[in-house]
Amino acid sequence: MTVTSLFHILIGFIGLICIAIPFSQNRSSINYRHIFAAIILQIILAFALLKIPFIVQIFAYLSEGVTALQAATQEGAEFVFGYLSNTSTSPFERSDTGNSMIFAFQILPLIIVISSLSALLWFWNILPLIIRAISKIFEKLFNIGGPIGLGATANIIMGQVEAPLLVRPYLSRMTEKELLILMTAGMSTVSGSIMIALVSMLAPQFPDINLIQHLVSASILSIPAAIMYANIMIPSSEVTNFDGSSVPKVYDSSMDAITRGTRDGLDICLNVGAILIAFIALVSLLNSLLGILGGWIGISDLSLQLILGFIFFPIVWLMGVPLSEALTSAELLGLKTALNEFVAYGALANIEPDALSERSKLITLYALCGFANFSSVGILVSGISAMAPERKNDLIKVSIKALIGATLASCMTGLVIGIF
Repeated sequence: MTVTSLFHILIGFIGLICIAIPFSQNRSSINYRHIFAAIILQIILAFALLKIPFIVQIFAYLSEGVTALQAATQEGAEFVFGYLSNTSTSPFERSDTGNSMIFAFQILPLIIVISSLSALLWFWNILPLIIRAISKIFEKLFNIGGPIGLGATANIIMGQVEAPLLVRPYLSRMTEKELLILMTAGMSTVSGSIMIALVSMLAPQFPDINLIQHLVSASILSIPAAIMYANIMIPSSEVTNFDGSSVPKVYDSSMDAITRGTRDGLDICLNVGAILIAFIALVSLLNSLLGILGGWIGISDLSLQLILGFIFFPIVWLMGVPLSEALTSAELLGLKTALNEFVAYGALANIEPDALSERSKLITLYALCGFANFSSVGILVSGISAMAPERKNDLIKVSIKALIGATLASCMTGLVIGIF
C-alpha cells in the first residue's frame, strides 16, 4: 500500500466522521474515545473475518450451506410455480435475449425459507448465543446497556423491525440515543433472508468471491459504525439495563417457530415485491420527466441516478473509490438511498464489466449493504411505534439522524474493507 493510498484512507476516516458532527445535538459532549474504538474494532473485525484462515473456512462451509439452501428452496418453489422458478427446465425454447431471471419466483422464495429457518434456529437458542456473544463486545466498548446491545446486534441476522421485538419490554424506557442506535443499526444492515436472496442476484457479477462471507461481514462491521454515529449525533451516558433474562422467549415450540417464521417471510416478500414495483415505476416516470427537462437545458442524460450520483460523489471518493469510477459507484449509492438496496444491487449486478475495478466493486458492495432508504424510515417508525406507541414522537424526531447515520455507517464499512 502506497503513502498516497494511506493518506486517502486517513482523509476518508476524518471526512466521514466530520460529515456527522454538524448533526450532533451537543458537539462538546462527543466522546472521541468511542469514535477511535469503533474504527479500530472495525479494522480488527475486518481482518478477522477476511484474513484468519479458520474464520474464512467457516464462511466456506457456510457458502456450501447457502448453495444447499438455494437448491432446497428451488425444489419447493418448483413444486408450487413449476418452470417459472427454474428457467433451465422451461418447456419453451429460450431466445437468449433479455433477463431470464424471474425475481418473484426465483429470488423471493428464498426469503420465506431463510425466515423460517432463522426462526427455528432462534428457538433452538443457536442464534441468541451468537448474537449475545457479539453484543457483549459492543456493550463493553461503547458503554451501552444490554437491551440496546442485543437489539442492535440482532440486526446482523434479523430484519430491522423484527430485531426490536426482542427488546420490546424496554422500548418505553430507552433514551433517545438508544432509540437512535436501534434505528441506525437496523438501517445499516440487511437481514439474513435478504442476504441469501442477494447472493443469488449478485453471483454472476462476483463469480470469484464468497458472497455470503462478504454480506455477513458487511452487517457485522456496520454495527460498531452505527453505534459510533448514534453516539456522535446524540451524546449521552444514560444506559437502560436488563431486569432479568437477557434473551426473551419469542417462540413456543419448533413448529410455532417454523409457521410464524414462514408467515413473517411471506410478509417480507409481499412488502419487497410491492415496493419494487411501485418505486421502480415511479423512478422510471421521474426519469422520463427529467429527460424532457434535460433536453431543454442541454443535458440529454439527466436522470435521478445522475443527480444522486453527484450528491454522493464526494462521499464515495472518501470511501476510497478512484475519481474515475466515483460517479458510477455514487449513482448506485444514491439509488439505494432513494429507493432500496434491491434496486441498487440489481443495477450493480448488471453494471458494465469495465465500469468499476474489482476493488471499487467490493467497496460498493459493502456500502450498499443496508436498509438505509426513505421507505425504511417509515417502516421503522411505524413498526417500532406499534410496539411502543408512546415513543412515536421520539422515533420521528431521531429518524432522519438514523437515516444519515446508517448511510454513513455503511460507507465507513466500505472504506474499511477497501484497506484489505
